[in-house]
Amino acid sequence: MWMFDNAVVPDIRTPLPGPNGAELLARDQRYVSPSYTPMYPLFVERASGCVVQDVDGNLFLDFTAGIAVTNTGHCHPEVVAAIQDQSTKLLHMSGTDFYYRPQIDLAEKLAQVAPGPTPKKVFFCNSGAEAIEGALKLARWHTKRNRVVAFFGAFHGRTYGAMSLSASKLIHRKGFSPLVPDVHHVPFPRECPGCATRCGLAATIDDTIFKRTCPPDEVAAIFVEPIQGEGGYHPIPPACLTALRALCDKHGIMLVADEVQSGMGRTGKMFAVEHYGVEPDIICSAKGIASGLPLGAIIAKADVMDWPSGSHASTFGGNPVACRAALATIGLLERELMANAADRGEQLRAGLRELATKHAALTNVRGLGLMTAADLPSPAVRERVIQTAFHRGLLLLGCGETALRFIPPLCVSAAQVDTALGILDGVLGTVEPAKAATGAPAGAALPVV
Repeated sequence: MWMFDNAVVPDIRTPLPGPNGAELLARDQRYVSPSYTPMYPLFVERASGCVVQDVDGNLFLDFTAGIAVTNTGHCHPEVVAAIQDQSTKLLHMSGTDFYYRPQIDLAEKLAQVAPGPTPKKVFFCNSGAEAIEGALKLARWHTKRNRVVAFFGAFHGRTYGAMSLSASKLIHRKGFSPLVPDVHHVPFPRECPGCATRCGLAATIDDTIFKRTCPPDEVAAIFVEPIQGEGGYHPIPPACLTALRALCDKHGIMLVADEVQSGMGRTGKMFAVEHYGVEPDIICSAKGIASGLPLGAIIAKADVMDWPSGSHASTFGGNPVACRAALATIGLLERELMANAADRGEQLRAGLRELATKHAALTNVRGLGLMTAADLPSPAVRERVIQTAFHRGLLLLGCGETALRFIPPLCVSAAQVDTALGILDGVLGTVEPAKAATGAPAGAALPVV
């Protein structure tokens, strides 16, 4: 099924980068924008499943999935076949001004798989940031209000509305003011001990900013990531998301779930909010929706998506080839990959907690499905771990202040998870001495949802 099924992976044969990679690096530095953020000198030639091959023939085990995009695996044969078939029929016609079957088929499918019983409608765009921008416009249009609430630690994208909602790193905002006004940020709850009586998050919003700085009858929406991505892979406590839903209902506010990273099967369910039993008014999706082709979607309650003809559009959004890739992606997720994400996620977190009993550097294991993270003592230690893992053939990324994130394609096998854990064990051994295997605290588990 996969190109590298019979290969030993990882397989590092040259210094990194190798000679072909070094040549590309020089050209990249001459011609490509310096705003990009490559973590290490990886120059990809091809990829299949959970394996990446660079231009010098080195094979890597990929636990990044192109930043949570290739959810079905790199170049899944069924996705490739759908792309090839559609590309011989129609590449582009612009779903803004014309009709074609793949866009309608995908809209129907997304409306069916979206959480909650309320009928849904779908708007297509090209990326997560565009989905956020459109959701902001839609919420303002529908409510006829202007203010929005978002969270510290949030990352929603780099265009102006999305950047204004984000509050993760100064580098995302510094030098780009003025931003979109009337965005109010509140702390994101990593835990909520008082939820048994009254949710501390809802109290913070209702009793503080809604009484001091932000009139609730002027608030169009609350934007929330069910699991903060860039902010460190922190799942919102279950009662807090329920309380947010109630708070929005109380004041006529739209609840917008940013599922750009957490959606499309990554947590073991199609959307992360399904773990919480909450139905948002608007869901923003992208990344894994089309297994690597550029596509984003706003999925909203049908009575919320009431903006008039011509009020919002996208030339390339809902491209027929991307829509066919998305339909193939959803089929694979439903048939096998969401279940695998749940199983392999449990295996991964169990393995990480076991490593945490050996390595003091590794703490606070958390996540849902294959959206998993653990903390390291400092950004410098994390950088050493990521770089050392790269040179040993394991691709990892960071998030938050000091977290390592583990986001392999959802087709990852049990053997590949074990391989990654073994590599990480060796890498951590170079960072700090192993501690006794008994009596040491393991990483914290995610609260039951």
